[in-house]
Amino acid sequence: MSALTAFSAIMDRISTLIGRFVMWLVLLTTLISAFNALRRYIFSASSNALLEIQWYLFAAVFMLGAGYVFLQNAHVRIDVLSSRLSARTRNWIDVVGIVGVVIPMCVIIIGLSWPWFMRAFVSGEVSSNAGGLIRWPIYLLIPLGMALLLLQSVSELIKRVAFLRGEGPDTLAPHEKDEERLAHEMQEELEAHEAERRH
Repeated sequence: MSALTAFSAIMDRISTLIGRFVMWLVLLTTLISAFNALRRYIFSASSNALLEIQWYLFAAVFMLGAGYVFLQNAHVRIDVLSSRLSARTRNWIDVVGIVGVVIPMCVIIIGLSWPWFMRAFVSGEVSSNAGGLIRWPIYLLIPLGMALLLLQSVSELIKRVAFLRGEGPDTLAPHEKDEERLAHEMQEELEAHEAERRH
């Protein structure tokens, strides 16, 4: 299990680095969008290349960030139900979901999208819009994003199995938010101060 745990730790670090990179892409997308809008309204000028790079970057944020979202346990989850389940049940549900849904989905999408990317790459496909961009980079995002999600899914599976075997922490345990932790600390200090005053 130690080799698998080491792989999981490496994959978590890779997903974290990619997640931080993707956060900068959000800023870049926003800046390009603002520049486009100002250019259009002030100078009545527009660029199909700049418009297309916006949605290229937007797609990159979602495709490349999927693994990081899984690592942070920030994907959609029905908290009303999961909060009432035991830790073991939550982890078993994740194991079944990862093995039965996430991994097969990633493999299928990679298999279907790779030839699509290769055709565009070999042919040098370009956008039909005047001044548009080459298409293969946007097609590459699909298999690349799914490959990153697949690897992170394996990492998450390793962590869930480790917990179920009693060899690791429960990564699905609800984490207290910074604001909630600060509120609890302040409440504890207030109660300690009140107790001192009584004595």
